[in-house]
Amino acid sequence: MSDPNRDARPPVVVVTGPTAAGKTPLAIDLALQFDGEIVNADSMQVYRYLDIGTAKPTLEERARVPHHLLDIVPPNAPYNAARYRDDARAAAAEIHARGKIVVLAGGTGLYIRVFLEGIVDGAAPNPELRARLEQEHARAVAADDPTRLHRRLGKVDPDAALRIHPNDLRRTIRALEIESAGGPASERRREHAFTDRPFRTLHLAIDPGREALNQRIDARCRAMIDAGLLREVRDLRARGYGPELPPMQSIGYRHMADVVDGRSTLAIALEAMQRDTRRFARRQRTWLRGVPEVEWFDPADRKAITAGVAGFLSSKDQ
Repeated sequence: MSDPNRDARPPVVVVTGPTAAGKTPLAIDLALQFDGEIVNADSMQVYRYLDIGTAKPTLEERARVPHHLLDIVPPNAPYNAARYRDDARAAAAEIHARGKIVVLAGGTGLYIRVFLEGIVDGAAPNPELRARLEQEHARAVAADDPTRLHRRLGKVDPDAALRIHPNDLRRTIRALEIESAGGPASERRREHAFTDRPFRTLHLAIDPGREALNQRIDARCRAMIDAGLLREVRDLRARGYGPELPPMQSIGYRHMADVVDGRSTLAIALEAMQRDTRRFARRQRTWLRGVPEVEWFDPADRKAITAGVAGFLSSKDQ
């Protein structure tokens, strides 16, 4: 007879944490040790040609362990959380069908969440409204009022505004888009309650500590410059991918764009890139602290991490 207490859902080991914490080498080690394959959960690594600035796994690293959802769309192609959920779950189903373990690795909290818990059914994209909101934001920035749209969101959906950082323009616009189509996004989230949970999950967050992480971030940014990030941005421009594209506005790429266009020097851009990356890491930590099932580890504590994964995979009662 089958055990009614046994959780039959397929297992997923999540490896996340702030940027530069060491997720890639840990995910590879775990996949090798536990016969797994890696599904990317970094929203910038889905784009082709964005390699250095996204810290994408190298070809050598990908040769050691199969990686999924890297380089799947060009930088000018629209890509969102709903599509990621579908793509990542399809990849996971194939991996589980082969009898392998899924290691979900990356630092994009939203992508991890929709993979694990599903997504709120929101309004269909409204390009005209989005364009108007983006234009309004541009006017607000010119008037030295960059959080104007976020304040508007606070009036129509205060719960959503509390969850979204005032500088997160993309999510602010999306929440306003949903609200305009039939009610606050926060209400739709409550109705959904994220009950779509097809996997049993071990959610690991690695963090070496603030001081050590800041040192890693500064060193990584310098290494990206040394590896040719400026040349990568120039090559992207030559391919026709301009600075207005969302991936080209991400950390590193927007900083190098200022150098390409003569608005900054490489030294100044590096300093700004390091500062903005440290701020981004703080936001990632804040996101993860709100996830109750996360287990925190120092990336150097491989013995404890390995023991935790082994226990999770051997457990019958998750």
